[in-house]
Amino acid sequence: MPSYIVTLKDTASDEEIAKTKEDVKKQGGKIGHEYTLIKAFQAIYPEGSVATLENHEHVKGVEADQEVRTQ
Repeated sequence: MPSYIVTLKDTASDEEIAKTKEDVKKQGGKIGHEYTLIKAFQAIYPEGSVATLENHEHVKGVEADQEVRTQ
């Protein structure tokens, strides 16, 4: 299953973040890493399911999780 980084809106409350995570689980996804410096978490989703999360009211953005390198 592909992995995604889900960034939430700056205005999202702790309760709204928890609801978003619960929605991920209800749609067959799993929560991976949870970030503390920004309102974001890793979601491991079945192929094609992430499109529903992009339209979630508390989500700012969804992008494929990938390796980042510095030179």
